Amino acid sequence: MKTRVLFLCLALIFSGIQVFAQLSKAEKKEWKKKAKEFKKNPASLKQLSEEKVVAVENVSALTTQNKQLQSTISDKDAKIAELEDQISRMRSELTSLNAELAQLKLTPVINPMDFSKGVVFKVQVGAFKNKDLSKYFDNNPNFGGEAAEKGDQKLTIGVFRDYWEADTFKKYMRDMGVKDAWIVPYKDGVRVEIKDVLEGVTADKVEKTATN
Repeated sequence: MKTRVLFLCLALIFSGIQVFAQLSKAEKKEWKKKAKEFKKNPASLKQLSEEKVVAVENVSALTTQNKQLQSTISDKDAKIAELEDQISRMRSELTSLNAELAQLKLTPVINPMDFSKGVVFKVQVGAFKNKDLSKYFDNNPNFGGEAAEKGDQKLTIGVFRDYWEADTFKKYMRDMGVKDAWIVPYKDGVRVEIKDVLEGVTADKVEKTATN
């Protein structure tokens, strides 16, 4: 046992020759003294060697933990970068939506089924005396009328956003024998002259021609 410890001591001494050569005189003297002490007390040298092995193992374990922590940090940094990118996109979308909302407030979208707003076209089929059909107007947006100056009641059929659809329907009515059928425009629920909405009618026709 003593022989093996001695060989171990010599191996440690020889392995440290290069380092030992770089020591100062005082350091060399100190380490020579320690070497003699280890020679006299091999158990102490054995303990030191075992402690070194434990220390190396601890360093190795800590190094592995450090790599794992670095990997975890790297993953979290990547996740943070991804979340920041998502936040940036969401802010951009929010800005765009706010701009659209502001635009909608300036030019509110007209509900196509709310014929009391915007420009619509109806087909008048005639003006009749002593024929009060107003009780049918409220629950049927496609059938309406209004009182004329001489006590007549003007009756209309159909409600169209598009002038040319109204014109087609007018032609159908005439083919069916309603020779006096003609188009009457309304703007925000008020009857207006065709010339007051003619610009919009012309623009719609140009746009449809271009798309077709």
